[in-house]
Amino acid sequence: MVQAPVQHLDRISDKWASLVVSALAPGPLRYSDLGRKIAGVNPKMLTQTLHSLERDGLLTRTVTPSVPVRVDYALTPLGQNPALLPTAVKDWAENHFDEVRHARERYDAESADA
Repeated sequence: MVQAPVQHLDRISDKWASLVVSALAPGPLRYSDLGRKIAGVNPKMLTQTLHSLERDGLLTRTVTPSVPVRVDYALTPLGQNPALLPTAVKDWAENHFDEVRHARERYDAESADA
């Protein structure tokens, strides 16, 4: 059972994921604001990281129909939990394994229906 929490530790300790979580800690941001706030991230990596964090239940993506369409990203309560200290991140990964697994299953089911 050790391997499963390690997968979550990999997600949270990933460079881009850590930077996105840190950028969103003060509050929601639009995609373009995230791109400007995170130095060196390219659009493809930012998009992949946002999808992965959403899939894991760490952030939400809110689309507001307008011209142009507005997309905001915000941390969920689950995403606000991880501290940036290595021990806290490890503990978080171990303690929230089931929540992340359920979030992934829910996301995958909803995405399959779309």
